[in-house]
Amino acid sequence: MRTITLRRSLAALFVAALSFGAITQAQAEALRIGYQKYGTLVLLKAKGSLEKRLAEQGIEVKWTEFPGGPQLLEGLNVGSIDFGVTGETPPVFAQAAGADLLYVASEPPAPTSEAILVPKESPVQSVADLKGKKVALNKGSNVHYLLVRALEDAGLKYSDIQPVYLPPADARAAFERGSVDAWVIWDPFLAAAEQQLQARTLRDGTDLVDNHQFYLATRSYAERHPQVISALVEEIRAVGEDSKSDPDKVTEQVAPLLGLPGDITAIAVKRQGYGARFITPEVVEAQQKIADTFTALKLIPRKLSIAEVIWTPPAGKVAQAAQ
Repeated sequence: MRTITLRRSLAALFVAALSFGAITQAQAEALRIGYQKYGTLVLLKAKGSLEKRLAEQGIEVKWTEFPGGPQLLEGLNVGSIDFGVTGETPPVFAQAAGADLLYVASEPPAPTSEAILVPKESPVQSVADLKGKKVALNKGSNVHYLLVRALEDAGLKYSDIQPVYLPPADARAAFERGSVDAWVIWDPFLAAAEQQLQARTLRDGTDLVDNHQFYLATRSYAERHPQVISALVEEIRAVGEDSKSDPDKVTEQVAPLLGLPGDITAIAVKRQGYGARFITPEVVEAQQKIADTFTALKLIPRKLSIAEVIWTPPAGKVAQAAQ
């Protein structure tokens, strides 16, 4: 009798241990999101709706800020985050470097939210005048492609300029002290330089680039947690729709997060694209063109296939996204 009782007790303890382990694992499950200083993810983080939605599934949301897209995708590549947002070019460089990522969704084009700047009193009056000049940019960022296209449109080669690869804060410092002749940058850094430094816009992305913002995930996370990724995109889309309908409210929310005055923040907010959608064939085609451009310039070592790294949403989610 004692033996039977002991066995039953041990069995009960074993079941309890398994249950506790399952609960602990569920509690420990996390979605790690990388974001930059500006964009829809900043608004989503402030809103807190994603945390509430995923808490019901026992998933904790953890946020990590990055200074730019290349740095964020390096975090994605080494496994420190599961999901993040960047401009058009960083995913191309990341894929070329072997990162196992997937494109999940994109925002509408926002070509005016990136530009080539020169100091107010600069003698440079056109992109063609940049020949032989030092141009600061974040290597592999969205503005890298803008610079390539602008030079091409002006009849110049990339080799006709002296690229100076710097992250935004260092690039602004170099621009202010006159160590570089031009700076290619995105919002809100762009809006801040225009207003605070009276920097002159030489050329923005209009008629040159789409300047999509892309949401990406590690392949392993997206394949293991398709419903979480879908929920995340739905929350991003909802925040974007709210932003389109009330840009003044967004400005009020974002300005203190950026540490910028409201008038500067408002400029950036109004130039941004809102309304995340799953990736369409047209977006794949545009992104393939960017990849092929950098391959031709020998800035990436091999030809890429963008179609091979597009995430497929669960059945029914694509139709919902189109509504």
